[in-house]
Amino acid sequence: MQIQDYFNFLADDDIRLKGSRIGIESVLYEYIYRARTPEEIAQQFETITLEQVYATILYYLQKKEEVGAYLADWLEFCRQQREEQKHNPSPARQRFRKLKAEADIRRRELSESAGAV
Repeated sequence: MQIQDYFNFLADDDIRLKGSRIGIESVLYEYIYRARTPEEIAQQFETITLEQVYATILYYLQKKEEVGAYLADWLEFCRQQREEQKHNPSPARQRFRKLKAEADIRRRELSESAGAV
């Protein structure tokens, strides 16, 4: 079996583990940036095997420059999405912020009235 046989190459920016919807970026983020062990990663993502986690790490080590660029692009995409969400929050996020602000006001009012007694 070739290492590439563990993956579905759906697009230049979309490599998934075969038999799952998990992208290699999810596994590699946990491994590289969160220093998770392969065993911890396999437990976290229940739809993939420990063998698939090791295959993903090996693929990264064999193609460090190419996969590193893939990860950098993914991280930049995530950053852009967070910025977009911050500037254009969903209706649900807007409702949540309103409820939180109202709860903060009530909490402050209760605190002030308790201090006045």
